[in-house]
Amino acid sequence: MSDNRLSPTAPLMEAVRSIETSRRRMAVVVGEDGKLLGTLTDGDVRRALLAGGTLEMPVAQAMNAKPITADVDSAPDYLIDLMRKGNILAVPLVDSQGHFQRLIHLTDIDQRKSARGTTAEFEFAVIMAGGEGMRLRPLTEDIPKPMLKVGGTPLLERQVQQLAAAGIKRVYIALNYLGHVIENHFGDGSRFDIEIRYLREQEKRGTAGGLFLLPETPAKPILVMNGDILTTSDFGSLSAFHQSHAASVTVAAIDYHVNIPYGVLRAEGAYVSALVEKPSERFLCNAGMYAVSPESLSLLQHMTYCNMTDIIEECLTKKLPVAVFPIHEYWSDVGTPDDLKKAQEFFNMVSEDA
Repeated sequence: MSDNRLSPTAPLMEAVRSIETSRRRMAVVVGEDGKLLGTLTDGDVRRALLAGGTLEMPVAQAMNAKPITADVDSAPDYLIDLMRKGNILAVPLVDSQGHFQRLIHLTDIDQRKSARGTTAEFEFAVIMAGGEGMRLRPLTEDIPKPMLKVGGTPLLERQVQQLAAAGIKRVYIALNYLGHVIENHFGDGSRFDIEIRYLREQEKRGTAGGLFLLPETPAKPILVMNGDILTTSDFGSLSAFHQSHAASVTVAAIDYHVNIPYGVLRAEGAYVSALVEKPSERFLCNAGMYAVSPESLSLLQHMTYCNMTDIIEECLTKKLPVAVFPIHEYWSDVGTPDDLKKAQEFFNMVSEDA
């Protein structure tokens, strides 16, 4: 259907596709009578997944059933004011009977706004690219792991291109092992339409050690990511999620299922209380990508060695909010030859379909 319309029984995955392929970044749920039932944004999808939902669940279970709407004949100035007050970028327009007419985005009204997608409101990004890649030897004997090619393009170059496309203007790359290879390839970043600076680690100070070397204190949140991950996740959505939850740190997470091939006994003392046949356990696992607010970076002042998990633990200890951003898009940690092979197969398949 047009206008990103979905039936209430459509699977959530259809909403994901609809949102990702439209610059309006919203899907609408419409009943058989044409009346608007609800809307779905990227945030609605991720909240549903956090609550234990799946991409196969009906969109009616994840939608916002009370969205902000406007009359189809509303004046542009009224719509702009409505979006500003509601902190939203798109509004469904309905007639006097509540029938959905069309979806209008701020860029439809104000042509001065960018229409290329969600801009990531990060002051800058930091990529941790100093690892030795021991599990990928001999591939990493003469080349750092982030420079291994996936689909004909170095992994790190894919990350830099994504950052630039998301509107991020500056990136720091933390270097150690064979760092000169990375510097020689990227230079100052001008040919990638982004400013690149380098954090040269002379000693190992943890997976987040590069943050000790930052020459500036950000006034806004920053994006921190491992140099060995590949994802099609939207940095703009992560930025918006982080800000909307007023988090000190937001951890991107993948949904990981463990299928137990046996009947599991639930016991109370010496007696069985239940038998669960071949259950599946669900976990949210750290995806190596973080939105970090300035107050979290101040926690580094008393540390000499730091992993990102240490910052998260410090935030939890100090009762600072730590949010979880579920990734429903492609994600891979390229840590082993098998991981690299799977990532190459995925991007080769994407290239063939393009």
